[in-house]
Amino acid sequence: MNQEQSKKQIAILGSTGSIGTQALDVIAEHPDRFEARVLTANTRWQLLAEQARRFLPAAVVIADERHYEALSAALADLPIQVFAGPDALCQVVQSSEVEMVLTAMVGFAGLAPTIAAIRAGKPIALANKETMVVAGELINRLCRENQVPILPVDSEHSAIFQSLIGEVSPIEKIILTASGGPFRTFTREQLETVTPAMALRHPNWDMGAKITIDSASMMNKGFEVIEAKWLFGVEPSRIQVVVHPQSVVHSAVQFADGAVKAQLGVPDMRVPIQLAFSYPERLHSNFGRLDWFTMHDLTFEAPDTERFRCLALAYEALHRGGNAPCIVNAANEIVNRAFLEGRCRFLQMADVIADTLDRATFITTPTYEDYLQSDAEARRIATSILNL
Repeated sequence: MNQEQSKKQIAILGSTGSIGTQALDVIAEHPDRFEARVLTANTRWQLLAEQARRFLPAAVVIADERHYEALSAALADLPIQVFAGPDALCQVVQSSEVEMVLTAMVGFAGLAPTIAAIRAGKPIALANKETMVVAGELINRLCRENQVPILPVDSEHSAIFQSLIGEVSPIEKIILTASGGPFRTFTREQLETVTPAMALRHPNWDMGAKITIDSASMMNKGFEVIEAKWLFGVEPSRIQVVVHPQSVVHSAVQFADGAVKAQLGVPDMRVPIQLAFSYPERLHSNFGRLDWFTMHDLTFEAPDTERFRCLALAYEALHRGGNAPCIVNAANEIVNRAFLEGRCRFLQMADVIADTLDRATFITTPTYEDYLQSDAEARRIATSILNL
């Protein structure tokens, strides 16, 4: 096998987003090990074209078909196949040349292509947490049937994954750390008046707008609780959220003897991305390192689920089971966008999600088609509540 053939061929779903661009940083750091086989974007065709010119993938997909002609014209002089539409996302990940799929799309839209990749037997580097939130039980079953591994990319779930390497004993508790977001110390009265611009200033992490708002409301952490249940097979009562403002301890696992293993590092998403690409090997990187002599204070505190009700709603959905997490996710996508556009107040987001959860049709054992219908129904309900 020559050097060119030995490079791992990676499809990046959502290459123009925060995770996707950092994944390309990792590929650029190790051009002898990884190659971008497929790049996809939702609407940002100009950036997708720039990425394609630099990394020369075999194919690109723009999900929004309105941009197909512009993207095709921009890449007309290169031997790159250009596709458009949601169906194309599902088709490109099934290519025999693709060896791993990084699911870095944001939201419910990542579910269908992730399922297509699993059915095609592709290992998944999972950054689209909504996939496990909405359909964790279905995804786990499909992974078992197709013998497909999931390598978590979220810093918290990667930390848990790393803490479990070599362990054979059951998990007593998962300690899921949270920065607390930009409003950790705000009173409820202060939260009444926060703006999207304030919410987009995350203290530690560089993320896209949707995830940054979810982090501010702590819904992102609620989704990570649901994701942890399905990734690691633990009950919600054994997943403890701990607010850790410094974001140095990325998460930890407690075992039956009381021992706790944690993964620490600088807050840099390229580290878990690279590990997912190279596992079980760890590759050298030029990313940042912890300075042990400047970490004077590492603090930990309990989350306030009254001020940050979204976290409590995620636990509630997990306890209800069935399609309840799907309903919460759909409603959250609606209110998240509404808040960004100034059509919903910060604290109102949780109220709309809770009302939607109560009004939407509950299904105990949903199928894939049920998830699609639940998502659509919850979006309609949340939108109607906002318009009252």
